[in-house]
Amino acid sequence: MDFQGDIGLIGLAVMGENLVMNLAGHHYQVAVFNRTVDKVEKFVNGRGKTPSIAGCRSLPELVRALKRPRRVMMMVRAGTAVDELIDQLLPLLEPGDVVIDGGNSHYTDTRRRTRKVEAAGLLYVGAGISGGELGALNGPSIMPGGSAAAWPLLREMFQAIAAQLPDDLPCCDWIGPDGAGHYVKMVHNGIEYADMQLIAETYEVLRKMGKLTPEAIAGVFGEWNRGALNSYLLEITAEILRKVDPVTEKPLIDVILDCAGQKGTGRWTADSALELGVPLSGIIEAVQARSLSDDKARREMSARLLPGPALRPAAVSDQWLAQVRSALYVAKIAVYAQGFQLLKRAAKEFGWPLDYGRIAGLWRGGCIIRAIFLNEITAAYRRNPELDNLLLDEFFRRAAAEGQEAWRRTAAAAALSGVAAPVLSATLNWYDGLRTAESAANLIQAQRDYFGAHTYERTDAPRGKFFHTVWSEAGGGTVSGSYDA
Repeated sequence: MDFQGDIGLIGLAVMGENLVMNLAGHHYQVAVFNRTVDKVEKFVNGRGKTPSIAGCRSLPELVRALKRPRRVMMMVRAGTAVDELIDQLLPLLEPGDVVIDGGNSHYTDTRRRTRKVEAAGLLYVGAGISGGELGALNGPSIMPGGSAAAWPLLREMFQAIAAQLPDDLPCCDWIGPDGAGHYVKMVHNGIEYADMQLIAETYEVLRKMGKLTPEAIAGVFGEWNRGALNSYLLEITAEILRKVDPVTEKPLIDVILDCAGQKGTGRWTADSALELGVPLSGIIEAVQARSLSDDKARREMSARLLPGPALRPAAVSDQWLAQVRSALYVAKIAVYAQGFQLLKRAAKEFGWPLDYGRIAGLWRGGCIIRAIFLNEITAAYRRNPELDNLLLDEFFRRAAAEGQEAWRRTAAAAALSGVAAPVLSATLNWYDGLRTAESAANLIQAQRDYFGAHTYERTDAPRGKFFHTVWSEAGGGTVSGSYDA
């Protein structure tokens, strides 16, 4: 084959195909391969029929079709398929070549694979890619991390195909070593879960308590989308609520079953937060809400058997709608504050030099959570790169002060009416816990010392000095150091 490709791409599912078209549209030569070879033929003889794209019938043929140093990008299902593909590629490649995983791999797998590929003399990159199929085609947000020596070989190409911001910044930049790129993408997806759940909870409050129709709520969301809440997710939600089902002529939303799926990245974010000891209530509740939604049969049975309060309809007015809007906005701030707190803890744990302002900038375009709101997060971290928590920035502290009353009233009204709003409530509880200088955790520590002799610290002694009390005659003087409860 005389074709000299700039990059080889393996995996012609929706994301892979669209990335190939994006690359070719930016004048890059792309060699493609798919395990099902018929798919290669169909693609290069159809949508991908252009001199810039060459179909390959095997991995050796793909490798031979690439310029040195070779750049090979995998767009395959996360898990064992990636490991198997790496094992097949390593004997075909040479030192200095780059292997890129553009799927949603778990960051721990990416850390392990980086070590393995680097040990073979090659370079490895785990690139988180967000934006769905349209983003892949028109410009996604790309979050690459791994072997730092690979970035100069990828920078121009990746930044060319990424979404471009009005200030000429591409939504792609180097994140950090080993699994940093996939970790940041994972947290992006966790925030996405919570953002979607908050919009759904707001919809339910407007629908059940405000008795508004989907069309009316679409108008409300459309209006909100012209202000501080402007975002891709709110924009598409307004479009969704206007859609009419051609079969029943009802709003399409009313004939979609209320069972929300998930692919795992939200759970991974929650797992990481629990492992690192970071409170992440908004994202965790969003994940659990999806799990509860999927338990449709049990919910239908429980709806018949379990008592709840009578619905308290809201007096819909501009003031009430403004209250609900403010509640959504401040809860959204809390979700992002939690997400960035997790990034800070992971950076410390894994030795990643993360640039939080730049990460927020990468999410301003191309990705699913793109929103005008991210401009303020970027600005906050530019003002103070060491900012401990987003809510401590002057802009967000003021927003929380101005919006907390609406947040409390909306969460309370939903609870009194029996309308589930788990993320709205959980983020409010987190906010109140965060601003509590003296909490009831001292009682928990006393309980732990009582039943397990786990010791405690005292308010009148230096931090790090531990004490034990013999709480009952049956207790002894031995303290616990072997387990935690």
